[in-house]
Amino acid sequence: MGPAEAAPTRQKGGRMATQTTARPVRRRPPAQRPNQRALLTRILLGIPIPFLFLLLWQVGRDQAWEIPLIGIRMGYLPAPGDVVASLWDYAFGGTHDDAFSGDLWVNLGASSLRVLIGFLIASVLAIPLGILMGRYYKMDAMFDPFINLFRPIPATAWVPLVGLLIGWGDQATIFLIALSSFFPIVLGAISGSKEVPGRLIEAGQMLGARRWEILGQIVVPASAAAVINGMRVGLGLAWVVLVLGESVGVNVGLGSAIILARDVVRTDMIVVGMIVIGLAGFLSDRILVGVFRLLTRGRPLVK
Repeated sequence: MGPAEAAPTRQKGGRMATQTTARPVRRRPPAQRPNQRALLTRILLGIPIPFLFLLLWQVGRDQAWEIPLIGIRMGYLPAPGDVVASLWDYAFGGTHDDAFSGDLWVNLGASSLRVLIGFLIASVLAIPLGILMGRYYKMDAMFDPFINLFRPIPATAWVPLVGLLIGWGDQATIFLIALSSFFPIVLGAISGSKEVPGRLIEAGQMLGARRWEILGQIVVPASAAAVINGMRVGLGLAWVVLVLGESVGVNVGLGSAIILARDVVRTDMIVVGMIVIGLAGFLSDRILVGVFRLLTRGRPLVK
């Protein structure tokens, strides 16, 4: 039966007639967005682990724990309160009045610019190449051996050669960031391009779409989720390599501040630099996800 069903009725003269009675149509409920209670529950669930970490950190330092197997001597760690005070002084000054006071924003700005430039260079090169490699056998056969030969080489192994060819400074740092970000981005683009359903390509060909139109209007949108994931991994690696790139020949940056803190035996500032890089990497990932949500108009491609 459909949404309307015929019901028999009796008219004058004994005749039977039918009367249509409407049956309510069931509709699927709209997708529910996370409510405030669910968001609050998620926040509350994420609180205990950081507090437990800080508690173990404080107790381990006070008791001078030594973690077996990996040999960590927690007695040499700074106290969490000292790290908080140093972080405040690093951002606003007025506490220690030393070489690190108030330098956070200058160092953060310089490092963020290097990460942005290197990441954009890697994305511009890796995304088109990965999509073409995923769709065309000849492109994959040409570039796959080259990519898989250089991909396992760590960034630390590149440092001596980069120092000889480029020198030390901003250009060397940007090169190392772009090199490290390139490989996860290109692999994500290759994976996404290969997984495009064949029926979509066939539908485009039946409608008379040209090869480049199929790439731009079908393959690229269908590969977006894998490309975005590869870019997020590449952006994370960019912040990882930042300290290595800024360790030599760079006077302003988060990495150079960590190296300086090591030289003057300021373990509190080393931890502060690590925290700032972690927060910067987290915020940059959220910004990247937000940009793609705007570009894709809220489609469920990223989380």
